[in-house]
Amino acid sequence: MIFLSLGSNLGDRAENLRVARELLSEELNVSLICSCLLETEAVGFTGPAFLNQVVGFESDIAPEALLDICQGIEEKLGRPRHAPAYDPVTGKRVYEDRTIDIDILIYNDLEIHTDRLTIPHPQVVSRPFVRTLLDNIKQRNTL
Repeated sequence: MIFLSLGSNLGDRAENLRVARELLSEELNVSLICSCLLETEAVGFTGPAFLNQVVGFESDIAPEALLDICQGIEEKLGRPRHAPAYDPVTGKRVYEDRTIDIDILIYNDLEIHTDRLTIPHPQVVSRPFVRTLLDNIKQRNTL
């Protein structure tokens, strides 16, 4: 099972998540299972609260191809192509507001550590709300 996190803190957050789910389903030709929605404060910067969700699906798409699709959907929803930015003094990752953020959390049992992609995503451990949403989706999938 592949799990993605979706987050939005700009505009109509719920609509941004809905459109992202619709585009993911269409472009991947999959049916998504979805967690509940969860609102959280911005992490790593001061900004509006995020609306977050985890989606899961089965697919044989290559992880890098999935990343390309996720980034393409982010662009379609108004997020410019980006590379992670780091504070030159502290070395910490710099975060900012976004209409949509789509991260690959888990891809079956794969572990990938490249310059472009890390699976499982570090947020699975570092952000408790991600684990909460993963637990929620897994519980919903077993009902």
